[in-house]
Amino acid sequence: MTHKIDPRISRTRKLLMDAFIKLILKKNFKDITIKDITDAATVNRATLYSHFHDKYDLLDVVINETVIDNTIKNLDYFNKLNQETYVKIFLSLTNLHTETIENSNSSAQCKGSYESFSTIFEQKIKIELENLFYSLLVKQPSNFDSEALKVGAVILSSGIYAASVDWINNGSSSAEQYIEKALPFIVT
Repeated sequence: MTHKIDPRISRTRKLLMDAFIKLILKKNFKDITIKDITDAATVNRATLYSHFHDKYDLLDVVINETVIDNTIKNLDYFNKLNQETYVKIFLSLTNLHTETIENSNSSAQCKGSYESFSTIFEQKIKIELENLFYSLLVKQPSNFDSEALKVGAVILSSGIYAASVDWINNGSSSAEQYIEKALPFIVT
């Protein structure tokens, strides 16, 4: 028997997440308090704690549900690892970075806030990329065992993420031009 989630619970959870996102665009993450979040969401502390353990749990959920779901999970429709797949993944990452930077530039404090949780952000994105690459590598005909495929997925994940960060920090060409230059080193 499937249980339906009460729509009020979903709305309150979304309200808390939206309030947190608005705050993180204005304030440094370390300076955001539970009171700030509950005031912005117009709920009490007990309500927040009935949905999340603390602000770190809220951050984790926001990253998973808004960033990862909208960026990485939308790439699940690929069924093989080829040039087009690498390009789409890279462009999704560069779009994600660009949107994050544009939001960060709205305030100097927000840039500091992004930097304060960017490590968590990077780890989560890389894990999702590893899972995606592993699932694609398993579908490819090869003589590699499962452990070797996992290592390959880690290398691909870290490499493409690092390339997207390099493009953001140092890219003088478009994201499309950058990945075209990188493809000969990725696709064999």
